[in-house]
Amino acid sequence: MDGPRKRVWATIDTQALQKNLARVRALCPESKIIPVIKADAYGHGMEQIARAIIDSHTAIAAFAVATMAEALALHSLKLDIPILLLPGFAEEQELGLCIDAGVEMVVHSPYQLSILQDRFESDIPSGVPRLWLKLNSGMNRLGFSAAECVKAYHTLRRFPEVELVLMSHLGCADDSLSAIAGEFTSKQIAEFNRVRDQLVQESGRAVVCSMAASAGILGLPETHYDYVRPGVMLYGASPLADETGEELGLLPVMTLHSRLIAINEVAAGDSIGYGATYVCDRQTRVGVIAIGYADGYPRSATNGTAVLIKTPTGLLRTRLIGRASMDMITVELTGMDDVQVGDEVVLWGVGLCADEVARQAGTISYELFCKLTERVNFEYA
Repeated sequence: MDGPRKRVWATIDTQALQKNLARVRALCPESKIIPVIKADAYGHGMEQIARAIIDSHTAIAAFAVATMAEALALHSLKLDIPILLLPGFAEEQELGLCIDAGVEMVVHSPYQLSILQDRFESDIPSGVPRLWLKLNSGMNRLGFSAAECVKAYHTLRRFPEVELVLMSHLGCADDSLSAIAGEFTSKQIAEFNRVRDQLVQESGRAVVCSMAASAGILGLPETHYDYVRPGVMLYGASPLADETGEELGLLPVMTLHSRLIAINEVAAGDSIGYGATYVCDRQTRVGVIAIGYADGYPRSATNGTAVLIKTPTGLLRTRLIGRASMDMITVELTGMDDVQVGDEVVLWGVGLCADEVARQAGTISYELFCKLTERVNFEYA
């Protein structure tokens, strides 16, 4: 007997992912690429995404993750690709795990530097993983101040076995329309270059650098340096506040689907859903879709948020009416006489950019992707 009909599912287009990766290569022909696959590859499935990237035959320098658990899970797959732990080790035990697994580490604090010094002075291991020295160029989250960074660089240079990369992270590169953001980004780049130049002058050697994530890759070629770290753009969404992934020529990797489970006629003056946030101004045909915030659909989605209905004649665009609940949302179907119970629905993906849905929900595409729950089935193609 056949199993139950699919309720909510996400299709992952690995060819779209590979084409987005090829776009990174075209934009940064001289830089090495480190795909960011933290947070289960932004909700897309870390193992499957990592394997698809390898299958693309685009050369990559490492995979970047955000937790020790992610690093060890990736290491267990034996993909023969270096792993970069973006926050670095949190304690001495994690340093040991990183060294044993060959995980490259970001070093961003005097606390970490002290642990490294003690470890290396007592017994520096052979084949120690590469270290990424993080400069706080203005974001004030992680990283050494300029003076601390220079000292840390020279401290670690005492150990010839250690390979170093100078890195930082852009805080406002996603907002190309704001003069304040543009000025902030320019100051960050200038600070990074100043510290790099000082290290080159004092050490008498080239300094390997990394600064650009997706926004820098797309809009700031002067930040590409030796390594780039693409994240959300790989998944077809935009890091920029004023342009969607579609407008940037990126291809959606995830398409989120559900189905219509009921169609009702609601009288003018009647409300729909919790809180009566939508009142019908006319006789309204209302569709009920089997997805809600327990699946990861944003409860913050407002009246008017776009939804697509698949019909035999093509995709029909409609809109959310009423508040999203735990297991259901409601949409307007007035005038859509061909739409029937059981029809497939697209919440975002091919035909409906996740960036558009995110804006209507007061969030960003990153959060939409990462908040999908275990109730969503994933299919890879």
